[in-house]
Amino acid sequence: MKKRILMLSLSGAIVLAGMFGTSLPVGAVGEGPNYGGNESIRTSILHTYDEMVKELKTQDQKQEAMELEVIGKSVKGRDLYLAKYISNPNNPTILFLTQQHGNEQLTTEGALEFIKHLGTAKTKGVLNNVNVLILPMLNADGAMGDVNFPLDDYVADGGRHLTRYNAVKVDLNRDHDTKQQPETQALHNHVLKKYKINYMIDLHHQGTQSEVNGKLVSGSILYPTNSSVHPSVLEKSKKLGALVYHAVNEKGWGHLAKYSGGTTTNIARNGIAVEYGIPTLLFEMRGMSDHYNDDYVIGQKSNGYLIKQTITTLDATVRGIADGTIHTVNTDFWDSLPTQTSRTDKAEDE
Repeated sequence: MKKRILMLSLSGAIVLAGMFGTSLPVGAVGEGPNYGGNESIRTSILHTYDEMVKELKTQDQKQEAMELEVIGKSVKGRDLYLAKYISNPNNPTILFLTQQHGNEQLTTEGALEFIKHLGTAKTKGVLNNVNVLILPMLNADGAMGDVNFPLDDYVADGGRHLTRYNAVKVDLNRDHDTKQQPETQALHNHVLKKYKINYMIDLHHQGTQSEVNGKLVSGSILYPTNSSVHPSVLEKSKKLGALVYHAVNEKGWGHLAKYSGGTTTNIARNGIAVEYGIPTLLFEMRGMSDHYNDDYVIGQKSNGYLIKQTITTLDATVRGIADGTIHTVNTDFWDSLPTQTSRTDKAEDE
């Protein structure tokens, strides 16, 4: 029998700080090392799909509060997992979605670390007042490089390549209107339509060369921008962004900007807000785990900082929803938050 634990901890962030240095200097995330073509980017240090599943099942056995659900399968037949913490159906519920793009894995690493520490006893009572859904690695085939097209020009090594697209070269974050892919169908039919979700954060990675005020960003955020989004949904989305911005900003080592994103409903940030009335936030962390474009790949020494940024994001939003801070948090920062630009002329899509 699982030991009943309804606690929350950020001790994983402390562990990561110990692994990657005892302190995080100001700007450490944004100015972390780029991939210069002369170093090894080893995907072997990242969880494989099978390793992720093993970790999820281990935590499911350890944590009474956690329940693991298979919501569907990928093109190649991999089970897609949802980690659930539902203490009270009447509580507000937040969904965290990672790795729609298979080569954007550090947010999944952070989500797995966060799941582990949802079962510790460092902090009391948070999960009594909020329900948490975590869907890690939606694009399992792309994350494993198990696709029907070549990846020979991708820069990483370590046993596998990771790609943005699913097995049949479809961008899952352009499939939220037609929902033609099994991964997207699983998300919509067995999560978004099944559970009463009040907030969602869609976690991604972008290239390494985005900046504001001459300084590389550690990440960028954006609310839904489609004109059909209800004003109340838009305002709640901005409040969700405020929780994230203030939590990362006060750490001293993060440097966030406003993302320049599209308005179409095939993008999750917009489509989910329009179709379901769910407040959404896009968070684009700096740098990808693999790509054919050198400018998009982050040096491995930044991994720990970016994982910690993910944990900070998940922790802050869960706490802010649980204690009601999300209802009163000030959103004026959006008015002055600068939109990022790129040091190169290469486009970066969410």
